Amino acid sequence: MTSKFPIYPDLKGKVALITGIGQVGIPDSPTWGNGAATARLLAANGVKIFGCDLKIEAAEYTKQRLLKDKPEAICDVVAADMTNINDIEKFVNGALDKHGRIHILYNNVGMTAPGDPGTISEELWQKQFDLNLNSVFRCCRLVLPIMERQGSGSIVNNASITALRYIGKPQIAYATAKAAVIQYTKATGCMYASKGVRMNCVVPGLMYTPLVENMERSDREEDREVARKITQHNVPMGRMGGSVDVANAVVFLASDAAKYITSHPLVVDGGITESTGTGGV
Repeated sequence: MTSKFPIYPDLKGKVALITGIGQVGIPDSPTWGNGAATARLLAANGVKIFGCDLKIEAAEYTKQRLLKDKPEAICDVVAADMTNINDIEKFVNGALDKHGRIHILYNNVGMTAPGDPGTISEELWQKQFDLNLNSVFRCCRLVLPIMERQGSGSIVNNASITALRYIGKPQIAYATAKAAVIQYTKATGCMYASKGVRMNCVVPGLMYTPLVENMERSDREEDREVARKITQHNVPMGRMGGSVDVANAVVFLASDAAKYITSHPLVVDGGITESTGTGGV
């Protein structure tokens, strides 16, 4: 690790749970997923990482990249389905068994699916809520009592600017679930503020992640067309953001630099939410 990473001295030695830590890797690509980039920055701050992903191969890929950057990093990864309460319990208990405490939780799992209000199936609606909202609730339901007993803790949930505005894509279930994540964060942060536990969320805009990179390099024209729509935008800053921008926001919110911040949605979007148009996507 180099000095280019922001360092928060209070984070050293703490334990962080990260869901969705894995990513689909392109060999030699410098691109990191949001969960992986956050794990990387936390590790640079001396935080012990305990992460999970639906596919253990994806989680292990992130772990190996972390150890390549910082050989002394402490990082454990497991496979877990964040829509399965038994998997979530094993994940949380595994971190407690390993480290005895949980100081940081980053709820990063999520995925969009197309569907407009008039045609989306009830099954897809429920699946989108289970993945994007209920996974947050279930993780927090287990971790909040632990942090309350400790008398401290910081939880950061991952939302999306689709919760704040229509960006031109028919993804009604995803947008609604992410809006619920923001309100859940606001209300819960207030409820636990007097108990030493802070809860905030990051609200990413158009981010260049391995998912977009993979679509750009796909053999399928349909995938490449989706990538073009994502990358052709009208962000006021003139460029897409990246996973490092999300990671910077998450780690700041997790640190004592944000010790008087709770119930806050931190928008990381280059200004697009407050601009005109629909983002070109």
